[in-house]
Amino acid sequence: MRKPTADGVAQALKSIQSIPLAPTPLLPVEINGVRAHVKCENLQPIGAFKIRGAWWRLNNLESDHAVAVSSGNHAQGVAWAAKRLGMKATIVMPRDAPEVKLANTRALGAEVVLYERPGEDRDAVAAKLIEERGGTLVHAFGDPWVMEGQGTAGLEAAEQLGRKPSRFVVCCGGGGLAVGLGLACPDAAIHVVEPEGWDMVGQAMRAGELVRVSETPPKTICDALQPDVTKQLNLDMLMGRAEPGVTVTDKDVRTAQRWAFANLRMVVEPGGAAALAAALAGKVPVDEDTVIMITGGNADPKRFADTIAGD
Repeated sequence: MRKPTADGVAQALKSIQSIPLAPTPLLPVEINGVRAHVKCENLQPIGAFKIRGAWWRLNNLESDHAVAVSSGNHAQGVAWAAKRLGMKATIVMPRDAPEVKLANTRALGAEVVLYERPGEDRDAVAAKLIEERGGTLVHAFGDPWVMEGQGTAGLEAAEQLGRKPSRFVVCCGGGGLAVGLGLACPDAAIHVVEPEGWDMVGQAMRAGELVRVSETPPKTICDALQPDVTKQLNLDMLMGRAEPGVTVTDKDVRTAQRWAFANLRMVVEPGGAAALAAALAGKVPVDEDTVIMITGGNADPKRFADTIAGD
């Protein structure tokens, strides 16, 4: 299987710059009295960093039909790229995905196929669709081109910072962004942050093998960070490269959402606020060369309002 490379990340950035897809802001912030920086991927056209990997993958797709599985952000990235490239997109999404993500994916012209979470195997649903209709699977985090595309955020951040970042604090679902950032900035520490009970990357790195989520996983407001298991390629790329993973609670995440709204005037969805939550809670080290990834802003309006109100 092809492995993602640093050269692939550089080529992906050239492709993204040719669209052009404008760099997202890198903003200075003060975290517990220490200056650091946040990379605002919530300001992407689809509201999430996933647009990067989707664009690069679809530019290298061997068919004109992209099939993806996603809770919403990867779905929108694939739909956006497919629309721009004149391709077909079919997205397998959980029935309980935030309505804003379902609506936005459909609005971009993709066909949405719903599945039950938990209960149905989304990968099996996608495989059956490909068998029946054809197309190529564009995996949300286990695809080497997707990993390279996500890594372009690291190259942008380094250029904006004007020096090598010391570390990235990364919201983590399956680990595709973490892999990409590690390739883009090989001297930077990579800190993966996952919801409590859904730390499949962190547990896998500790065990040295893939670990599946428990049969009765806890609920989390981080809908974007709920893969059942990471991929072997991701684990191989992160073992010995990433720092030990950390977890955040729903309370930590809501605190981060409120902080971002109050201090940055930004809407950040729960999964997109996980890295910031870890930094604010003191669960990861922070210095002036630290880049904290804010990865998504596709928040459900009512739930976000309740969070900001303190409910």
